[in-house]
Amino acid sequence: MQRPKTGTDESLMLLRTISENPQITQRELSSKLGLSLGKVNYLMKSLIAKGFIKANNFKNSQNKIAYLYLLTPRGIEEKAKITYHFLRRKTEEYERLEKEIQDLQKEVELLAKSATGNR
Repeated sequence: MQRPKTGTDESLMLLRTISENPQITQRELSSKLGLSLGKVNYLMKSLIAKGFIKANNFKNSQNKIAYLYLLTPRGIEEKAKITYHFLRRKTEEYERLEKEIQDLQKEVELLAKSATGNR
């Protein structure tokens, strides 16, 4: 199976969070997603450079300059693609785990039967 590109899962988390809350700060993203502020900044710059996110300045209620992050049409398309691949990968992972659990349950049952049969 093909391994995901580095940052793909993090990019998806960023795109999803930004689409839900365009006024979120990078510091809030860092805290919410469990990523370092530097990683969030790096990913944001990358997504902006690729044209997936547009950053607009605005004045917030505390008289500070803040940013409004908006997904571009390309960003919405990219989010859909990444979501599809993420879901497919997680479904395959789930199915492998489900089979492994079934195999382990059978093994435990056999071990239990052989342990009770040896007494």
